[in-house]
Amino acid sequence: MNDEPTPGAPQGAGSTDPLDDTQRVDVPRYSPTPDPRPDARWAWAAPGTQPQADRWYQPAPTEPPSATGAGPAWGSPAATPPPAYSSPVQPATTATTRRRTGAGVGTVVTASLLSAVLAAGGTAVVLDRTGALDRTVAQSPTGSTQQTGAQQPVTIDESSAVIDAAAKAGPAVVKITTTSGAGDTSPFGTEIPASGIGSGVIYDASGWILTNRHVVEGAQDRQVQVELKDGRQFQGRVYGIDTLTDLAIVKVDEPDLPVATIGTSDGLKIGQLVIAIGSPLGMYSFSVTSGILSGKGRDIQVDSGQRITNLLQTDAAINPGNSGGPLVDATGAVVGINTAVATDSSGIGFAIPIDIARPIMDQAVAGETLTRPWIGIRFESIDQKVKAAYDLTVDNGAYVSTGTANGSAVVEDSPAAKAGIQDGDVILSINGIQVDQEHPLDALLVQFKPDDTVKLDVLRDGTQLTLEVTLGTRPSNL
Repeated sequence: MNDEPTPGAPQGAGSTDPLDDTQRVDVPRYSPTPDPRPDARWAWAAPGTQPQADRWYQPAPTEPPSATGAGPAWGSPAATPPPAYSSPVQPATTATTRRRTGAGVGTVVTASLLSAVLAAGGTAVVLDRTGALDRTVAQSPTGSTQQTGAQQPVTIDESSAVIDAAAKAGPAVVKITTTSGAGDTSPFGTEIPASGIGSGVIYDASGWILTNRHVVEGAQDRQVQVELKDGRQFQGRVYGIDTLTDLAIVKVDEPDLPVATIGTSDGLKIGQLVIAIGSPLGMYSFSVTSGILSGKGRDIQVDSGQRITNLLQTDAAINPGNSGGPLVDATGAVVGINTAVATDSSGIGFAIPIDIARPIMDQAVAGETLTRPWIGIRFESIDQKVKAAYDLTVDNGAYVSTGTANGSAVVEDSPAAKAGIQDGDVILSINGIQVDQEHPLDALLVQFKPDDTVKLDVLRDGTQLTLEVTLGTRPSNL
């Protein structure tokens, strides 16, 4: 056998170079047997071979390999073992150089998925049994609002409430233009201009509108022009004037008009959101302003000296032209009628509670004359100051008194005089409804009609009496 020279071994002098192409020598060439195609699952694993412990560059076994799967010899003498080389660190890509006899990829993946499903199902069962899945998790605040779990109350965003309330009540708000004789003076001490602009609100679809008395009083031939938010204009007439406070009713002969929701003013809370809608200055029609309810039970005195009582106070901007427009709550329900603003201050406006307006609203729809009940007394609502001033023994009620004025607090030949009410009496309740700061006597009386008979619980010289009073009709000149 012709041996190939050992790589790297020096050649002796005069030796024949077998690779010299000038000599005719037969040099055997090594042609290895082609490797079998690798198995599709494992890299370079010959089918039918057993796992081997060999690594690259490891010494070959000293015992001759079997014919099966053995590669050709490198031409080294059988008696001479190949040189031992130190094995370098095996590359990561050669970690698997032997055939594996375990399950296939599909089987392993299927088993893994099955294990994951079983584990997840077991976890869900445990959480369900412990009630952990039923817990409500509160969310962290995001932006200007805070989101809470589904079982928590929903916090209403104020700007959204104003938008929704204005959209709901806005279509029922009207602008009222009047023409009258210049130089006339209203009962509230103000000169009636040749023309004026105010606001109102439609409370019945057949054309019934609630507004202020001073907006329409003095209108020529009791005629006014009414303009809706959608641009439609109608001729209206003044149906009636309230004899108690600054209210009036206007009628438009037009069906199917947009209507505002009428709320209640009795349950209003100080500090709650309110929205005023109207046409301030007669130029900025259907404007919306918002604020809070600043107070209840306010009394104001107009230029003529007449007093308007039991008003709502708000810091929502109210300007000339807003008069007669609605004051609505966060739901868009009307809770008051804007009527006045303090001229010597900023942010103090007043509205008539809708509960005071409701009786004449119903009278108008029924085709009745606008009237108010009358008892015929003067009184002071009892608070701690009044209690101390008159040395009273009760904290609430209506004290029949003229205050610092002279004369009797009981009007002669009035319903109160006929029922036997006297100066110094304290009216505690009317038909079982307690008289207090939240429910003053005059605000309770408006719930009744003329000729109604009511029962009054009266405290007189330490003795409680029950008196029956048949209410009269309030004179228009009071």
